[in-house]
Amino acid sequence: ISSEAFSLAGTLGLSKLIVLYDSNRISIEGSTDIAFTENVQERMAAFGFQTLDVADGNNLEEIGKAIEEAKADTTRPSFITIHTQIGYGCPAKQGKASAHGEPLGEEEIKLTKENLGWPYADKEFFVPEEVKAHVAAITAEGAKAEAEWNEMFRAYAEKYPELAKEYAQWHSDELAADLLNDEDFWKNEGDLATRAASEKVLQKVAKVVPNLFGGSADLAPSNKSQMKDREYYSKENPAGSNVHFGIREFAMTAIANGMSVHGGVRPYIAGFFVFADYMKAGLRMEALMGLPVISILTHDSIGVGEDGPTHQPIEHLAMLRSLPNYNVFRPCDTRETAAAWYTALHSKETPTALILSRQNLPALEGTGKDALKGAYVLKDCAGTPDVLLMASGSEVELIYKAADELAAKGVKARVISMPWEVFEAQDAAYKESVLPKNVRARLAVEAAADFGWQRYTGLDGDMICMNGFGASAPAGLLFKDFGFTVENVVEKALALVK
Repeated sequence: ISSEAFSLAGTLGLSKLIVLYDSNRISIEGSTDIAFTENVQERMAAFGFQTLDVADGNNLEEIGKAIEEAKADTTRPSFITIHTQIGYGCPAKQGKASAHGEPLGEEEIKLTKENLGWPYADKEFFVPEEVKAHVAAITAEGAKAEAEWNEMFRAYAEKYPELAKEYAQWHSDELAADLLNDEDFWKNEGDLATRAASEKVLQKVAKVVPNLFGGSADLAPSNKSQMKDREYYSKENPAGSNVHFGIREFAMTAIANGMSVHGGVRPYIAGFFVFADYMKAGLRMEALMGLPVISILTHDSIGVGEDGPTHQPIEHLAMLRSLPNYNVFRPCDTRETAAAWYTALHSKETPTALILSRQNLPALEGTGKDALKGAYVLKDCAGTPDVLLMASGSEVELIYKAADELAAKGVKARVISMPWEVFEAQDAAYKESVLPKNVRARLAVEAAADFGWQRYTGLDGDMICMNGFGASAPAGLLFKDFGFTVENVVEKALALVK
C-alpha cells in the first residue's frame, strides 16, 4: 500500500502530505538488515518526495525544524526519516528485537524510569502537576482556536449564506436531492450492460451530488466510472473531481477510506470485480470502520468470456457477502442499478459494492424501487407457487423466461430478483412474503460459486451455480456450457416440483 500511495502522492504533488518514518532498524526477528537493505530515502526521492533526515529521534527541536522545512515545500510531499532506538532507555532491551514484542516486566520498567531520570520511578502510574498544567494550557489554546474559527464561520455564513449552506451540505451525510421521487433517476434505459447502466445513473447522480469524488484504477473506459461533466484532479487542476488512480487498487481503496473519514466528499472507486482480491484489506476496513464508500466492480461473472478464467470472479461474490456490515448489489438492469446507487448514496455507515455486468442485459418489466429491499417478487403466479426461482444480475433474465415455460407446463413459479445483501435487513414478515417457508422447492441461479445461497434454497432446494474457475470462450458459449440456460432452469425446477 505504501508504494502505491507514495507513487500517486508524488505524481499529484500532494505537498500537504508529510510522512514521518521511524527508522529503528529492528523487526521482530532481529535487525532489518536480514531482509531489508534498500535505500528508503532514494526510493522516496524517486517517487517525487522531498526527503529529509533527522539523526536523533529524541531531538524534538530538529524534528520540528524538519517539519517546518517540509511545510515550506509547496510542490512536493515530504518524507522525514527519524532515526530512533527501539526500547530507548531500557538497559536490557534498548536497540534489541526483544523490545519489539516482549513486555519489559515490573523490574525492567522501574530500571528504565531510573535510567531516564524520572523522579517518580517508584510509582506505578503517576502524572505530575506540571504535566497536567501543560496539557490544560494546550487544551485552552485549542478551545480558543476553535472559538475563533466558529466566530469566523458565523460571520462568513452571515455574509455568504448560500456558500455556507453548500459547505454544510458537503459535510452532511444527508443528500439534498430527492432521488426516490425522481422519475428520471428510475428510468429504464433499455437493454444495456449494467456497467453501462451504472454510467448513466452516475451522470444523473453527479448533477445533484456536487461533492461526489472518485475514479478508477486505470479502467474507467471499461468500467464506465467517469463523471463526464467533471474535470480530472491533477497537480495542475486540484479543482477536478475525477481522479486517475492508476494501477493501484489497494491504495485507491485506502485513499477512498481516508477521504470518507475526513468528510467533505463522497468517495467512490472502480475496478474489475476480480481485482477485489487486491482491494480486500481496504474493503474490510471500510466495513469495520463504518465508512459508506462506493465500489463500482464490473465484469462480474463468467460473462467476461474471452478474458479467460483468471478474470472470471467466481468466488468473489461469496467473499464480499461474507463481510459483516457490507452491502453487495448485483443488479439485473438499469432500474435495479439505480436502486444500488440509491442505497449506496443513502448509506451512512455501510460500504456498498455495485457488481456489474460486461454483457448487455434486457430491461425487465417490474424492476425498480422494490430492489431497495434486496430481494423482491419480480413476477408472480396465482395462488401459492409450486417453485421459487431466485437469481441476481444477468441470471434474472433466465428465471424470468423459465417461469413462462413452466406455466405452459402447468407449474406455478415465482420469480424473485435478489440483488442480495439488504434483504437480510428486512423484517420477518417481508421475508416470508417473498420466500414463504411452506414452499420448499427452490432454485437459485447465479454464474458464481454457490456458497451462501444455501440459506435461501434450504435442504430441499437446488442451485445452478459455478463449481470451478470457468473457461476461456465467448460469454454466450460459456453460459450454455455451464448450464446457465432457460432449458436447464426449467429442467431443474421440474425435478424439484416432482
